[in-house]
Order: sequence, then structure tokens, then C-alpha cells
Amino acid sequence: MRMPRTLALVLCTAALAAASSACSGATNPPTGGAADFTVSPTSPAARGPLDSFTWSLYAEPYTLDYALAYDYPPNTVLANVCEQLLRVTPDMKVEPGLAVAYDRPDPRTLVYTLRPGVRFHDGTTMTADDVVASLTRQMDPKTGSPWASAFKNVDAIEKTGPLEVTVRLGKPDVLFHELMAASPGTVVSAASLKEAGKDYGTPGTGLNCTGPYALDTWAQGDSITLKKHTAYWDEELAPASERVKFTFVEDPAARSSAFLSGSVDGGYLLPSSSLAQLRSSDKGTVFFGPNTAAANLAVLDFHGPLGKPEVRRALSMALDRKNIIRAAAGGVGVPAKAPAARGAWALAPEKTALLFDTLPEPVYDVAAAKELVRKAGANGRTITLATSSLAPEISVVANAVQAAGRQIGLDVRLKPVSPDAYSSIFVDPSARTGLDLVITNGYDNTPDPLEFYQYLRTGDFGNYGNWSNPAFDRAFDRANSEPDPGKRAELTAELQQIALDELPVIPVYEAPYSVFLGERITGAPTGIAQLYYPWAATIGANRR
Repeated sequence: MRMPRTLALVLCTAALAAASSACSGATNPPTGGAADFTVSPTSPAARGPLDSFTWSLYAEPYTLDYALAYDYPPNTVLANVCEQLLRVTPDMKVEPGLAVAYDRPDPRTLVYTLRPGVRFHDGTTMTADDVVASLTRQMDPKTGSPWASAFKNVDAIEKTGPLEVTVRLGKPDVLFHELMAASPGTVVSAASLKEAGKDYGTPGTGLNCTGPYALDTWAQGDSITLKKHTAYWDEELAPASERVKFTFVEDPAARSSAFLSGSVDGGYLLPSSSLAQLRSSDKGTVFFGPNTAAANLAVLDFHGPLGKPEVRRALSMALDRKNIIRAAAGGVGVPAKAPAARGAWALAPEKTALLFDTLPEPVYDVAAAKELVRKAGANGRTITLATSSLAPEISVVANAVQAAGRQIGLDVRLKPVSPDAYSSIFVDPSARTGLDLVITNGYDNTPDPLEFYQYLRTGDFGNYGNWSNPAFDRAFDRANSEPDPGKRAELTAELQQIALDELPVIPVYEAPYSVFLGERITGAPTGIAQLYYPWAATIGANRR
């Protein structure tokens, strides 16, 4: 689970779903009106090169340190600069990256064979030493990496050849291997890590990675500029543009105006309040792409009124999800059936129809919810929900939850916090004090739903409310030791059912990933894979 930026998911039209596996079990949206849209993993291919283009971020990255990057802005930049051992493609498949192959000689051993001849931005060649230094750094408590839990079962990471790294596990851990396609699998120069020390990834230090672009300048408060890496190893992703400039525009209205004026060429995660305007504009095109995200309500305190499952169920039943979607997502979305979105079931798409589609639609029954609250003895109890100006969707959902609570006898009070304080809720346990609920954007970095459900294990970093269920933990261990994707999906369905029965996270809605491309550019991947896939490399001129 992550911080709640534009709340999002995977949806396809029936025609697209039939024609392309890229939809990976996407939900068919209703047709007509604002909700009439299609999903595809990419936009039309570039027709020629560009000297440069400008990209909008809704916030300035707080770091460019891969070990600390845990949100959309830093990962959107880093996806083009640094690379991982594996790669998630725009159509939500996992393929070789800096590791050309891997072997699993036994359930507790992973051997990665590295790609030869890969050069860092300073011209030095990547070796096994760089991989070992990059991965083990995330295990060091001094680093403070939010990704450290991905390494919880790692006993050792060893160089076993000039281009071979062996990972030894204390117990089988399928997710560890899959997360080598996300931040945990990032490889940077060991020499640069040693030289920069604790300042790595800050505006005053450079980055020395292997991606198609290198960091050129970081003007704090203004922009980040990347330049083409001329010695990039992957010829198929040789950059079509020489430079990329990122600008930071926090205000949603100002960001939309920048798209429409042409002062920026494009951007991901569009303000939902401007979707209709952007879609009708002749200044560019809005595309919707594959996503693994759902907007959820995460319970932060299981000792208060929401400690009773009946009260959590009542609050879920009182949510008018269809109206929430109209107000928060411009009508582009569907009610969420489970905490992990349908798009998260992309690794074994043949299982999606049985394991996800058969789930019932969320119940909307205010009278029954009110009775549950009465029987639980929770009438008049206070529930504090964090809200923020961070994104318009947060306020919309917060107001809807407050209204739903009042209808069923719960006193839902909104606690406004600054954008920085809201983000802190997801990384600092002390920031959750006095809060019962927070709106989250729960998404997977990989196309495996098991990744989402790991965050509900006892003691996990992403288990914000410290929910604990021994049956859930045992079921997770069974799933995480199963290497076959189809069988693992079936085991993950057991976790999904426990989560739906207990509701430590209340599903709200799913909406598609979004991107705006101005009239002069094309070629961008459209979905959530852009967090790790070198998306900027494929952007070029829209005209020859």
C-alpha cells in the first residue's frame, strides 16, 4: 500500500480485453458519458526524435535515492535513470532486466546471472559487486529504507562470480524475486554509494545508474533535467528524445492549465477534477492505462470503535461508492470488490475470472449498516479520519465517509493535515496517533496480488494499523512459498477472502491510470508500470 495520490485501477473495454492480454483481467467499464473509455498499455508510437520535452509532476521528489523512493514523483523520475534486475513491462509482464537470467536451484536459493557489458553513466562497467552493494544497502537499518521488509527472509547476498549474484533465503520467498523488478532490485554504482554516503540521491549529489537517461541538473523547487545516456545497453529502448525536463506543479488547476497551454508536454496521474476538460481539449490526448491500484480506507486503530469487524462492515455498507466515483474520479471507475484491485491479478490472468470476478459487488444498505452499529454498541462513537488538500479526491472521499457515518450512528470527524503530514502517516507510526482511518491508494509494484496482501501480515511496514490475524499469516506463508503463478493465485484468493471477512482495509473504488500527452509528443506507456519501466525513452515526436 502507498500514499494516496490520484486514486486509481485497471479497466478495459470488452473489445480491447478480447484483443489484448495487456488488459490482464481488466474490468469492463460502462459505456456512454464520462465513464466511456478504453485502456491500452501504450500510446501510439513516436514518429521521430525530439530535442527535448517537458513533463509535469504533481510534487517535487523528496529524494532520488532508490532505497528511499516510495512514492510516485521520485519513482517517475528514477524509472528512467536507474534500473532493476528484472523489469515490469507496460503490459504488466515481468522480464529480464539487468539480470539476463536467474535460476532457483532450491526453494531457498536464487542465482542471478548479470547482463554483460552494461555501463553506468560515468562509463564504468556494472559487476556483481555493484549488485551486492546496492541490494544489501536496503537491508541496513541505517539506510532507513521502506523497502527493507522485502529483504526480511534474506540471509545473505553474495558475489559468486564476476557476473553472478546468489541470494540465500531463510525460507522460501517468491515475492522477493518478483520485487527485483521494483525498487528493491535497483542496481547503482557501488563506488558512487561509497563516495556520496548519506547524501546519496540529494540535489547536491549525482546518481550513477545504468538507465537510458542520466541526471543532469536538479534545481530545487523548480525542475529536474535528464540527459540521454549514449552508451545505454538496450538498443530497443534507446531514447527518442535528447533531454527530459520535469517541472513541479502542486495545484491541480494550475497543472491542468499547464497541459492546456502547452507549457508542459505531458504528465501522469491527472487531476480527476479536470479529466472532462482535458479529454475534450484539442491540445492533447488523455490515455488510460493498466493499473494495480484501488482507493481504500485503512484502519489505523483497532482498539477504538473500528476494532469490531461489525463496525468496519457497517461503514463499508454505508458507502455510496457510485456517487463517490462520480465526484472523486470524474465517473471513471468502478466500486472496489476487494482491497487489491482487479488489475493486480495480472500475473496469472487465466485465474482472474474465477478468483476475482466471482466476488460479489460491495453491498450498499444503510438500514442494515445502522442495525450493525446498534448491535455492536457503537452508536455515537467517534471515528477520526485524516483528510488533506494533497489531492481533491481525498477531500471528496473523506466527506462521503463522514456523511455515511452520520447516517448509521457513527460520529466521523475529519482531521485536516498538511500534505507533508498526510504523507508522514504512511512512513511514521507516531503520525497516526489519534487517527482511526486514512484514505490510501493501495497498489502493487508487480502484477501479483500477493504483493498487496503481504502488507496485511503481522508486523509488516505497510500494516499501518498493526492488524494481526494468525490464519492470515499462515495462509500468506503458504502462498509465498508457491513458485507456480496459477497455484499461488489460488492461495492468494484465501488471503483475499480473509481480508474481505475482517476488513482491516475497506475497499472503496478503482479508477484507471491516466496520462496526458500534448499534441507534439507520443509514445508513452500509459499504465502504472511507468514507476519502473523507462517510459521517457519511448517518447518522441508526434509528427515526422
